[in-house]
Amino acid sequence: MPTLIDLRADGEEPGARLRHPEKAERPDQPSPRKPDWIRVRAPASAGYHETKALMRGLKLTTVCEEAGCPNIGECWTQKHATFMIMGEVCTRACSFCNVATGKPNALDPEEPENVARATAQMGLKHVVVTSVDRDDLDDGGAQHFVQTIAAIRRLAPDATVEILTPDFLRKPGAAERVIDAAPDVFNHNLETAPRLYRSIRPGARYYQSLRLLDTVKQRDPRQFTKSGLMVGLGEERDEVLQVMDDLRVANVDFLTVGQYLQPTKKHAPVARYWRPDEFKALETIAYAKGFLMVSASPLTRSSHHAGEDFAKLKAARLATGD
Repeated sequence: MPTLIDLRADGEEPGARLRHPEKAERPDQPSPRKPDWIRVRAPASAGYHETKALMRGLKLTTVCEEAGCPNIGECWTQKHATFMIMGEVCTRACSFCNVATGKPNALDPEEPENVARATAQMGLKHVVVTSVDRDDLDDGGAQHFVQTIAAIRRLAPDATVEILTPDFLRKPGAAERVIDAAPDVFNHNLETAPRLYRSIRPGARYYQSLRLLDTVKQRDPRQFTKSGLMVGLGEERDEVLQVMDDLRVANVDFLTVGQYLQPTKKHAPVARYWRPDEFKALETIAYAKGFLMVSASPLTRSSHHAGEDFAKLKAARLATGD
């Protein structure tokens, strides 16, 4: 039986660029030992290495690597990847996130075309594009999203496009430009309950994120919307259910719920590990509240099985006659 390992490192490799300078002086935050149900296999397949080579050859960044996703071995083996545009350095410092924080570089004007070329070369039928937060840009990177969507439509016209965007906080008109680019799925993650935003997501505002998702539906009712939550950060069960209700008020179609995993000892600690049966209960409740599609499990992530889930999402809408 192969050894199961955790892909998330406890710290940086010797000599590596400090990814989280704002967290360097924080005391270590130990988390409870991981249960067996969230252990993953080390990535070692030929498909994994082929996908990695393609990303490097086109100078592309993936959230799979930058966020330390535990599903990278599975997804890259199947030649699925989630592209992360606008660089690998984020302007925010969320306490749950492993993406590097700092001053980003200038946008790469070739990146939209390269994402589209990779989509075509990989033969992706459904492509997911996310980004770092770029509060330094006047439009928060909205035009870069628009250009990337347009390039994919041109070079991989049969692919459906899912985007996972920042909140475009204090960027008037930015969200509307991205909505008008007509992605098939517009995803923006609330991440956690509003009570925890100050410590977990300090640069964001809960109701701004809700407003963004509502704006998508107001502007383009046929566009699918999606949002995700992490559990294990100290939220109460009733708070999770309230977030579900808030998302349904905004007519969000698709909800994902996964277990928070601490990237390093300087990040927010895991308050507890939710059991698989608890995730199943959340899924049942979410469907009862009216979501068209729900994915809830310890290893659920926003883009995991995104293509298969998009097909189910379309079928669910057809079944409702909407």
